[in-house]
Amino acid sequence: MTDMDRTAHKSTANGATAGTGAKGPDELRRQIERTRGELGDTVEELAGKIDVKGRARARAADLRDKAGAMTVQLRSTAAQAGHTVQDKAHAVEHTMPVPVRNAVRAGRRHPRPVLVAGVAVGVGALVAVGVLRRRHGR
Repeated sequence: MTDMDRTAHKSTANGATAGTGAKGPDELRRQIERTRGELGDTVEELAGKIDVKGRARARAADLRDKAGAMTVQLRSTAAQAGHTVQDKAHAVEHTMPVPVRNAVRAGRRHPRPVLVAGVAVGVGALVAVGVLRRRHGR
């Protein structure tokens, strides 16, 4: 028997536990209750680690929350960008000459004629390009 073994043997021989030093039955009961609590916590942690389905649900809920928050943030950013574009459009509109400004307003109120006119101009440009290519032999 080594010196360490003798010391351990002496401390356990007088009824106290080695290393904890319980002084009586009340102290021993408190230590047992504390140990039971710690053991319960440990078992709960282990059960949580084993519950893969529960952990996956919790992770999915976290990701849903993050996605929702990101959606709100993106909508807010898009709204701010829209306001910025509107502000710039109004600034540009006020720098245009009055006849052009009136034509733009009329185009906003009645977009079909503007669309038809735009298509007509586009078709005319294509026809002109085709005629020029034939004349130059390309």
